[in-house]
Amino acid sequence: MSNNQTKKYVAEAIGTCVLVMFGCGTAMITGCIGAGYLLTAWAFGLSIVAMAYSIGNISGCHINPAVSFAMLVKGKMSMNEFIGYICAQCAGAFVGSGLLALIWKLGGLKDLTKTYGSNGVGGLDDSIIAGLLVEIVLTFVFVLVILGVTSEKFQHGNVAGLVIGLSLTFVHILGIGLTGTSVNPARSIGPAIWSLFTGETDPIKYLFIFIIGPMIGAFLAALCDDFLTKDA
Repeated sequence: MSNNQTKKYVAEAIGTCVLVMFGCGTAMITGCIGAGYLLTAWAFGLSIVAMAYSIGNISGCHINPAVSFAMLVKGKMSMNEFIGYICAQCAGAFVGSGLLALIWKLGGLKDLTKTYGSNGVGGLDDSIIAGLLVEIVLTFVFVLVILGVTSEKFQHGNVAGLVIGLSLTFVHILGIGLTGTSVNPARSIGPAIWSLFTGETDPIKYLFIFIIGPMIGAFLAALCDDFLTKDA
């Protein structure tokens, strides 16, 4: 593994750790109730903005297996690099959730989500199909924005990170009340694993929704982007 590849994986791990800590941590503090709903959406979005302008020039700031999958489908990364990115992202999410668990334990804080900000389908009457549909649609929109704003044909320069962060906030505003908004398998895996230590099993039970849904959404976004930009 080259030194440059190592730096990319470390950057992806750090970025995903930050995303989980600030996004899920805000949800844990506010319970996503009232103003906390919007605060959580903004926390996730602003995490992307912050990371885009700090690690974007190193790894591209995917910090999301669904985004990396779309880049793989588009031929913008190799399979080996894709696997490395996913491993780094999941490791970062696990560490981020672990840090939240440690802070909450040492600080005697109450986790208002009870599951470290895990995703679920309680807002959809536990409907697996509805959960999958929500995650597919939200991820499709989010990844389509990323592919558009980072396109080599249509350069958007220094505003790309801001647009992507605002788009993540955008999909969270709808999705939080439905699935908690994943659109990112790593972001779901980290909190779900740590939730087991609290005796909560639902996050693991429904985790497949937040792995399959975002990956399908990302795949469809890549195909749609190809169709829309071909010969453009």
